[in-house]
Amino acid sequence: MPTVLSELHYLPSIPYFQQLLAADALLLDAHEHYHKQTYRNRALVLTAQGPQPLTVPVVDGSRAAKVRTSEIEIDYRQNWPHRHLRTLQTAYGASPYFSYYADYFYDIYHQKPARLWDLNLALLHLLLRCLRWPLPLETTTEYLAPTGSSPTLLDQRDVLAPRATAPDSTSQRPYPQVFGPGFAAGLSVVDVLFMQGPRAGQFLVGRQLANL
Repeated sequence: MPTVLSELHYLPSIPYFQQLLAADALLLDAHEHYHKQTYRNRALVLTAQGPQPLTVPVVDGSRAAKVRTSEIEIDYRQNWPHRHLRTLQTAYGASPYFSYYADYFYDIYHQKPARLWDLNLALLHLLLRCLRWPLPLETTTEYLAPTGSSPTLLDQRDVLAPRATAPDSTSQRPYPQVFGPGFAAGLSVVDVLFMQGPRAGQFLVGRQLANL
């Protein structure tokens, strides 16, 4: 199975994790320049009003495109951690497993990592543990130019973007969500985690096997 090369997302989506199901390892691009208005600092969660973006503000966003993603600093002049945690509580407080996992997320946000990379990496490690996926994580040691797929490396950088076509709900196995009645696709993986709990990882694997 190949190594997947990808950028690091904030509270990555279900499609992000689906692309890792057939991977031996995840290689995170630490040498790319930051891209604004992407999932690097944005995630989607489901609220009573429908899918809602959660955005992490960064310092000097106008210059961000000239800075490596791994060096982007978070702007804490805005109390965004409180807003994000409050939104998660409002959106998922009634879900079966929110209270089971909530403290782990609170701990990371309350640490206030200085850099977006550190925040995203801590959340990714947590999510992989919650999903019970022992996937090795590596980071690039130099800039890697865009490349086609090979038997050993699958370049998935910028495959998932907010401005891309709306997620195809048929590519995701429906599961009960807090708000309905229709199924909302393309959300952060926390949506299925808070609903399925310890079964979430196997739930995603089961969908992949069903598509083979």
